[in-house]
Parts: sequence; C-alpha cells; structure tokens
Amino acid sequence: MVYYERGSATDVITDNDINEALVSVIEKLPHKKVLAIPPDFTRFHSYAGRITELTWNHLGDRLTDVLPALGTHFAMTDREIEKMFGETPKSIFRVHKWKEDLVTLGVVPADFVSEVSEGKLNYDWPAQVNRILVEGGYDLILSIGQVVPHEVVGMANYNKNIFVGTGGSEGINKSHFLGAVFGMERMMGRADTPVRKVLNYASDNFANDLPILYIQTVIGKDEQGKLVMRGLYIGDDYETFKLAAELSLLVNFEMIDKPLNKVVCYMDPSEFKSTWLGNKSVYRTRMAIADEGELIVLAPGLREFGEDKEIDRLIRKYGYKTTPEILKYVEENDELKNNLSAAAHLIHGSSENRFKITYCPGHLTEEEIRKANYNYADLNEMMNKYNPEKLDDGFNTMPDGEEIFYISNPALGLWSYKGNFN
Repeated sequence: MVYYERGSATDVITDNDINEALVSVIEKLPHKKVLAIPPDFTRFHSYAGRITELTWNHLGDRLTDVLPALGTHFAMTDREIEKMFGETPKSIFRVHKWKEDLVTLGVVPADFVSEVSEGKLNYDWPAQVNRILVEGGYDLILSIGQVVPHEVVGMANYNKNIFVGTGGSEGINKSHFLGAVFGMERMMGRADTPVRKVLNYASDNFANDLPILYIQTVIGKDEQGKLVMRGLYIGDDYETFKLAAELSLLVNFEMIDKPLNKVVCYMDPSEFKSTWLGNKSVYRTRMAIADEGELIVLAPGLREFGEDKEIDRLIRKYGYKTTPEILKYVEENDELKNNLSAAAHLIHGSSENRFKITYCPGHLTEEEIRKANYNYADLNEMMNKYNPEKLDDGFNTMPDGEEIFYISNPALGLWSYKGNFN
C-alpha cells in the first residue's frame, strides 16, 4: 500500500513537507519500538540522514536502533554519523556485520534464477537479513533511501536496502554476479530486472512477517545546481518503489544526442575512497561514451580498490578486464568463484576495451593503477587542466578548444547516448 506520494521533475520538497508526511504515516501504524535502516555515508546525498533525524525528533526513544545498510562497506565513523544524521544519538547506531549477524529467511530456487537470467546462471539465492530485523521485536522497520539508477539492480533501493544492505556475503555475491552477467546496459535505469525479480520473490515469499515501511526519495538539482528533493514516496509495497523509479528516470537520467568523446568526472574525496565506489564514474557514463573515447576520473580521495580487504586483494590481482576474461578467471579460480561480488565488480569497472579509462588518484601510485588495467594521469596536472571549480555540469569548451562533458557527481544520475537506450 502507498501511504504517501508526492513528486514531479520540478517539485521541491522541504523539511516541513517531509516531517508532515512522516508524522501522518507513522501515526497510523504501530510504532512503540522502531528500527531505521538508512544507507551509509556513501549515499550521503540521499537525504536519508535528515529523514532519520526527523524521525528521531518525532519518535524520541521509540526509535531504539539505527542500522545503516552497509552491505560490504566499512562501518561508519563517528564523524560520518554526525555529518549525515545530525542530532540522532550515536548510541543507537548498530553496525551490520555482513559475514556474521545473519538470519536466512528462505531460499529463492535455482530454477527461478535460471529463468530470470535467461539461462545464464543456475544457482539458488539465499534471502538473508541482519538478525536484528527478526529478533529485535520491532513493530515498525523504516527502510529509508534514494531511488536512482544503479549498476547491479537497475534502480537502487526498495528491498535491495534490506536483502543486500543488511544481507550476507553469499546473497550479495550472487546478486552482483547476476546483474553483471546479464549485462549492465540491459539493467541500468530499469525497475524490472533479473536482480529485482529475485529480490521481489524474496519479499513476496519470505518477508511478509517483517513490518517494513519504505521511505523512498528522488533527488535532483535545481537551476542553481543545488540538490533538492523532487520526490517522496512512503509505503510497504513494490508500487511505492515503482512510483519513485518512474520519477527518477525523469530527474536522474540524461539522454545525450551524440556519443561523448571525453567525459571528466569528479569524485568527492569525503565519499569516494575506493574504486569499488569510485567506479560509479564508469557505470553511470558507459552508455554515453563513444567508441575510442575517454573517461577521466578525478579522484583525490582514492586510496584503495575494495572496501573489503579480500576484495581489494582480488581487484589488485586480476584487474578490470573484459567480461569473457573475468568469466574465464571465475571458471579457473576458486577464490573468484567464491567471491562473485568481486568478479561482478571487475566486469562493472571495465570498458570492455571500448573506451579508455584514466584514473587520477590522490593516494594510489601509477603502478597500482596500471596493474589494475586502468590508465594513469597525475591528479594535480589534471585538476589544473580540468578544474572542477571552473567547470559546469554538461558540455564545456576548454581554452584550447577541446570539448569535454563534465559530471560533478556521477553517483547522482545516469547518462546515455540516445541510441544506446530503448
């Protein structure tokens, strides 16, 4: 059921609007003991932190726990919690331990995975969540987050926040690999994808006893380039997500008339410290970049490849290669076969040798970047040449006459040449 819906490509939803919507919906539902599941700091711009803070302001001690949906990411620091969640007490924050604190609600059968993957894969999929969801005694669980184009599932959020954000290694690995093998270009910007169908199967068959209320945001930019909330949808079913996904396509998806020869992306150092996250610059632009074109990634915060030590090691060992190469590595190496999310990420981060990817890292060496199969350029030189403070989002003509397409935060959208999306 959709309890609240508001949004358009021009709407601006304020704190007062959000607060009124939250209060009006929550007061209709049991809420003596409430768990909030927002994203972590890597989704700082989702507005989920402010929504969590407004929920705390209304519920007080009835909001007993906040469990950031870390997936495989590092736990949030105190500083990140303060910046993202404001006055929400740090004492109620819990850390999702994705290798340990798990309950399996059920298993999606292999024949279903085979059907939705068009026969490409034939494994079952465990629907796992952090045990606190099942054992915490909550009468309301608030799943909070932004709906935006996504490389693994097509459109982010909804039950991905639950089954991946608070899920376990096997489910995360297999869902990532399913999306990668099916093909990112067939996934991104679409609500109905193989990964989403698997997650929906889990919701429909195994999670009916969990009192989950989804609070979905759609974030865009106003005429001054400031981030604003364009949509807010609150409900407990797929329709809530679908409404947000439809608006996100209008707000977050930019269709380009011609393939782009050079794209420059800036990755905020407070958010993007790894290629695991920084490769959103690759995922979100790949459908817009011309054959033989170039993507330049300005990454002053980049200091590692994976958010997890083992994944970091695997990325360094195998590098970002073409899909056939990675699938062959998976077939021949148990360490990749047993860590399919790492294998999926290596596929996601590749240009398939179609265009050039040049990383300009703040902390990794040229040798490390080139060994991962990327091109390298000096960060200071490239920041001087392509100064983010002087560039506008979209097309820019440089002093030497070069035309580039600049993106200040690729995590907020999806770009495609019109001929590549139908």
